[in-house]
Parts: sequence; C-alpha cells; structure tokens
Amino acid sequence: MYRHLKEAWKRPAKSYVQDLMRQRVVAWRRQPAVNRVEKPTRLDRAHRLGYKAKKGIVVVRVRVRRGGAHKLRAVLGRRPKKMGVTKFTPAKSIQLIAEQRASKKFINLEVLNSYWVWQDGVNKWYEVIMVDPASPHIKADKDLNWVCRK
Repeated sequence: MYRHLKEAWKRPAKSYVQDLMRQRVVAWRRQPAVNRVEKPTRLDRAHRLGYKAKKGIVVVRVRVRRGGAHKLRAVLGRRPKKMGVTKFTPAKSIQLIAEQRASKKFINLEVLNSYWVWQDGVNKWYEVIMVDPASPHIKADKDLNWVCRK
C-alpha cells in the first residue's frame, strides 16, 4: 500500500492525488494557519519520517506564504543597486518557518520532522510531526525516547 501511495504522490498530476487535493485545499484555505489534524495526509511520507499512530504524537498542518520576501525600501542615500529590496532571499527555508510556527503554537511538543503536502499560487502547506516528551508512551518507545532526554 505504501508503495502505491508513494508513486501517486511522486507525480500528482498523473494520479488521483491532484483532483483530491484541489477539493481539500478549498477547505484548508478557510482553516487557521496552524491546524492540528487527526491523521497525516501523506501516510507513507509520515511513516518514513518517524510518525507512529500512538499517544504522544501529533500531526499539525501549517500554511505558509509562497515566494520570496521584500525588504522595506531605504529612505536616504543609497544607489538603487545597493538597496536590496527585490530578489531578497531569506536565511530560512519555508519549511523551517512552518516548523517554527508549529512549535510556537504547541509549546509543550518537540518537532520531529515535517514534509510538504500541497501548494497553490499563494500558499504552501506542510505537515509537521510533533512529539510530546512528557508522554509515558513516548518514554517507553525505544525509537522516540531520545526526545525525552533533551
């Protein structure tokens, strides 16, 4: 099953994924920017990155803007070339920004990993896998208990 999911997500336009996601994104746009979800949208990708269906693991969908940033224009004494207004590349990736926003909203959870879900002309959506280090289920899990030792 995971192999078929992986192949479908590899080329969304040639599989059922594109039609399904276009319907879902209509509802996602009306949701808050950081939203907890019951289960991952891309189950195969989430499992590869450490997701397990157990207590103490939370999946959060984060909406982040697309495109490059613009800095404010300097008021005095610079050549246009040196203003650095356009073509400004931020030091953080959009995915890292999504992870930071999720960790800011859920303070007691640690970010395990994240993956791309979908994008449209304005936004990108990432799902962030978060772990509760205080949970006894996580403390007993040999794969995830390293989070508790931080």
